[in-house]
Amino acid sequence: MASLIPPAIVILGPSALATARKIQACYAGSRVHGLQARVAADEAYASLGEHLRALYAQGTPLIVLCAAGIVIRCLAPALASKGAEPPVLAVAEDGSAVVPLLGGLAGVNDMAREIAAALEVSAAITTSGELRFGTCLLDPPDGYVLASLEHGKHFVSDLLAGESTRIEGHAPWLEQANLPQAPGARLSIRISEQLGTGTADELLIHPRCVVAAVLEGDEQTAARVQQALQDARIAPLSLAALVAPHRTMNDAALRQAADTLGVPLRFVETGVEASDSHALLNAALRLPWRRLDGSEPGLALASCAAPVDPAQIGHGRGSLSVVGLGPGSADLMVPAARRALDAATDILGYATYVNMAGPFRVGQQLHTSDNREELQRARHAFELASLGRSVAIVSSGDPGVFAMAAAVLEALDNSDDAAWAGVELNIVPGVSAAFATAAQAGAPLGHDFCLLSLSDNLKPWSVIETRLRHAAEADLVMAFYNPISRARPWQLDRALEILRALRTPDTVVVLGRDIGRPGATLNSTTLGMLRSEQVDMRTMVIVGSSTTRRIPGGPHGEWIYTPRWYPDAKDAVSQTGIEPAKDA
Repeated sequence: MASLIPPAIVILGPSALATARKIQACYAGSRVHGLQARVAADEAYASLGEHLRALYAQGTPLIVLCAAGIVIRCLAPALASKGAEPPVLAVAEDGSAVVPLLGGLAGVNDMAREIAAALEVSAAITTSGELRFGTCLLDPPDGYVLASLEHGKHFVSDLLAGESTRIEGHAPWLEQANLPQAPGARLSIRISEQLGTGTADELLIHPRCVVAAVLEGDEQTAARVQQALQDARIAPLSLAALVAPHRTMNDAALRQAADTLGVPLRFVETGVEASDSHALLNAALRLPWRRLDGSEPGLALASCAAPVDPAQIGHGRGSLSVVGLGPGSADLMVPAARRALDAATDILGYATYVNMAGPFRVGQQLHTSDNREELQRARHAFELASLGRSVAIVSSGDPGVFAMAAAVLEALDNSDDAAWAGVELNIVPGVSAAFATAAQAGAPLGHDFCLLSLSDNLKPWSVIETRLRHAAEADLVMAFYNPISRARPWQLDRALEILRALRTPDTVVVLGRDIGRPGATLNSTTLGMLRSEQVDMRTMVIVGSSTTRRIPGGPHGEWIYTPRWYPDAKDAVSQTGIEPAKDA
């Protein structure tokens, strides 16, 4: 069965990048991993062997564009159970060869054929059973699962030795296979949801055709479903999904039960909430089905006429990720943000920031809006997520710093919609503009500091003045967001007046414009020399404290830093010999 984890496409140099991009187009959410300092890719690594072994241990499918022998030697120390290995393939850098290496029971041959089709070559399939019969009996297609791998191995060995078989039950994919069949054959392939593991003469394959419906969740839900399956003589592997009413989307006990059972949890909107589990099944299932014995009040089992695709039942629990894109450069976007964007069905945000969030895969829906419509955007995101969609709402920098995380939580706080509370909400941090600018300059935020927005759109200017005065009196380093705009041309000058009354003219100031984006500039000046004409809305202004210093060096000719020592504390340490506590 194919892995649900997007593959890692690993390359060693730029000559393999074009082929890697062709393969990447086949797999949503896949990333190209390149050897650092040699090729610019989606993710960088330092050591091929260590990187491959780490990905393999995580169960990540691997498509490695290099010689098969290199891949084998790199992974040799990590090889363990054949039943637990993810797919691993070696692909020639020019795309002329596709060789499945590991993961015969995890869909590696199917991946090899998909990649070969994209590259317009033939896959080098070497699995004996698959070559002989045209299908891998030990790796049934989606919707079916092998009851016992050990029985399956012996069964396939007997077939390869010349035995014939007969098929009992409905298995459409086997009708196209080149199996040696005979009505009176000793060996049989049985397709059934009934309990069992098969025998030496029987290959038992379970169709995932059973659905469990529950009205409420509690700590015993999984155990009750398992008991109901046993009472009905149904194999647990035949369970395809756990179904519950839409109103229970925030029920943690149901999520735990689905995890324990190893099946998706799907929610059904019945119009009028179902009063019993049989009505819930009626609303959920579109295939012909029958109710199974073993049901109890609040729980029902249904067996369908064919394998069930859980994605066709209601919807899953929706998710909303509030994603910080960083200052603009893909290099400064945290990996968790990229993963959230790749997984999203819908991406919302101010148009400029949505454009920064690409590349997008086919089928993703983009919803752009004006930068001043934060609450409306947050409400729209919750509406989409409450319908079971995977939503990402984007901000530049960090979403919790003068950005969308607060608006999203405010929308949730002011809503009485229970479906919104059921949405899985994640805040994905990003590199804030202040931190990106500070890193370019050195370490001006090395001691206590504060972040202030000079925009009075959402707070009175009198509050801004009070905070400026207190921060200046406290000798804090200050980073100014939204320092000036056409609508507020006077406010930066007023802020500077306040600071100059409390700070010396030689106080160091850092100006970072568009840091992390094309055309970025970084300059330094002093509080006495700073003029508002040097600043626009895209400039980050960092005003140092009394201890902020400049020293020669750095890419801009100097490093600017604020020592972690404060003069009085340093004097005290020199007298006592006691050093201050250090950050973890």
